[in-house]
Amino acid sequence: MKEFQIETAQNVSIQQNAANLGDRMLAYLLDSLVIFLYLFASIMLLVLLDLDIGDSWAIYLLISLPAFLYYVLLETFWDGLTIGKNVLKIRVVKLDGTKPTFASYFIRWILRIVDVALTSGGVAVLTILIRGNGQRVGDIAAGTTVISEKKKIGIKDTLLKDIPADYVPTYSQVTLFKDAEMQTIKNLYDTAKLKGQHNVIVSLYERILEVMNIETKEKPIDFVNTVIKDYNYYTQNM
Repeated sequence: MKEFQIETAQNVSIQQNAANLGDRMLAYLLDSLVIFLYLFASIMLLVLLDLDIGDSWAIYLLISLPAFLYYVLLETFWDGLTIGKNVLKIRVVKLDGTKPTFASYFIRWILRIVDVALTSGGVAVLTILIRGNGQRVGDIAAGTTVISEKKKIGIKDTLLKDIPADYVPTYSQVTLFKDAEMQTIKNLYDTAKLKGQHNVIVSLYERILEVMNIETKEKPIDFVNTVIKDYNYYTQNM
């Protein structure tokens, strides 16, 4: 997975992992299977109801609409996910850190004609490989990309955090927090970084400053990271 950086309007830099091409292709195949099964089941139901296709074209058209609008509907109402994306733990996000709008999803969807339909996915694959940040033509036009939300299991997934032997803490006030509170802070921070939720990091930043009753010149994302490391330093050396 290639890393890239999202720079938000609040000057918060967030590292993201672009979804790899294999995951995106597999998600596409799963979504295609879902669409096929839906259409097959719908047609079989109408056949069992013994409806004449010639006289019931409007019914068939209505039933096929959800399949036709599958991507734009699911991504809009499921926060950038489709069934395939959910299974593969990938999601559509905005490059500027804001929440994608219906317009963003619509642009991605309509440009699937160029990316996927007309070229059998060739343009999408080529563009993703060239861009390096997970963007196909539809993403470039919409200002979006697709990120991976898969977590790497390791020591960083617990409260403990690797710190150098010569680490010098900055904020002694971190000892005001309890283990459970710091674990919550770390979980929220890690998830927010992964999903590009800069508003969550800013909220954490403001709340921590309030509890510790201090001021800092560090950016929110750097400050919260420092607080977590400082807490580990003090708890491991007490």
